[in-house]
Amino acid sequence: MASENGTLQTVSIAPLLKSLTGSSSSHVTSEEIASALAFVFDNRLSAVQCASLLTILHILKLDRKAEVIAKCASRMRDAAAQVDHRGLREMVRRRGRKEGSYRGGLCDIVGTGGDGHSTFNISTTASIMASSLLLLSKHGNRASSSASGSADLLQSIGPKAPMIEAVTASTLLQVYEKSNYAFLFAPKFHPGMRHVASIRKDLGFRTIFNILGPLANPVEGAIEARVVGVAQRDLGPVFAEALRISGAKKAMVVCGAENLDEISCAGKTFCWRLTERPNPAFRGPKNEEDEDYTTSDDEAPPRTLVEIEDFQLEPADFGFPNHPLSEVSPGKLPKENAELLVRLLENRLPYDDPVLHFVLINTAALFVVSGVCDADSSNMGHGDTGNVITERGPGGGRWKEGIRRARWALESGEAFKSLDGFIQVTNGLEHG
Repeated sequence: MASENGTLQTVSIAPLLKSLTGSSSSHVTSEEIASALAFVFDNRLSAVQCASLLTILHILKLDRKAEVIAKCASRMRDAAAQVDHRGLREMVRRRGRKEGSYRGGLCDIVGTGGDGHSTFNISTTASIMASSLLLLSKHGNRASSSASGSADLLQSIGPKAPMIEAVTASTLLQVYEKSNYAFLFAPKFHPGMRHVASIRKDLGFRTIFNILGPLANPVEGAIEARVVGVAQRDLGPVFAEALRISGAKKAMVVCGAENLDEISCAGKTFCWRLTERPNPAFRGPKNEEDEDYTTSDDEAPPRTLVEIEDFQLEPADFGFPNHPLSEVSPGKLPKENAELLVRLLENRLPYDDPVLHFVLINTAALFVVSGVCDADSSNMGHGDTGNVITERGPGGGRWKEGIRRARWALESGEAFKSLDGFIQVTNGLEHG
């Protein structure tokens, strides 16, 4: 209900808080928690009740339950600036480059942050690299726990930086008309988060909002594949299940053994991969191209099932030696990291540079998860030898083929070209 001046009135969630802190806490549903959290986005919760809710969820570890994460992320996306999903689907059909089992859809590579290692901006760099073959929709923000966040990095690129704040729900399709890459700056798409910013800062601990970020991409419904890094191993299977609940069919959650929210270049990485399999119980047409098939039976078995497989990866699975994190953790300011990013994309780093290997590994992973590496032939463009590496490693992935494609992105100049295209198109947009 709106007040006389048009603002929404504050609501009380005292009954929910009482239930959560009493003997009936186990009866509180994920939907009830998500509904309460949704009041944050239009500033309808008092600061005290908002802080209380975030604290209780943290203490009771309800922010580590897959269904709670999935439901809260859904409400966060509902409150976001709404993109033209039909227009996105049409754009994907026109511009998406199908290859292997990749259908040309949008992809993302993102981490929850908070690992404390202050490594180079791996996922942001990998997202640019991967846009040489995939449509990328990188969701990110400024730094909260590191020296250089994804937005800080991009805004520090010289001599001309992309105008990331020009990418809005209304201009996103214009970006994709001229670029395979789009950076979705979180404050432009989630304006309601400003209402909880000071509360999160005052609380001083990582709340459920630090976990929701990778699931809050405004183009969620159009994302075909993603790699998500988490900074704690016990969060891996939880996040994988939250992705499955949210409808993800191609994804991999990763956690380096050092509690790193990337695939580690230093040793083991724990992985939870979501893959889509045919459902033997499906009773409809066997032709997957028949997209018009419907049934009135809500209990009818779906055409496919999404399975979660866990396994471990090491740099050797990508054909690389181990590099200690000290070699890839410069802890530098955004401007210095941006200079390194440009040198990397211009293929000016040594062939065996540790940071380069780190980026290639994570880029390769997204290529594998997307399905492009399933292709038995290759015609990426100029400089592609076409010599597909069919060797499969842990989890059945063609990780070395992913590296071959990532190397091509650099050596062909396509990775740098993709970044330049994003810079040019965003500088040509009017701020939304």
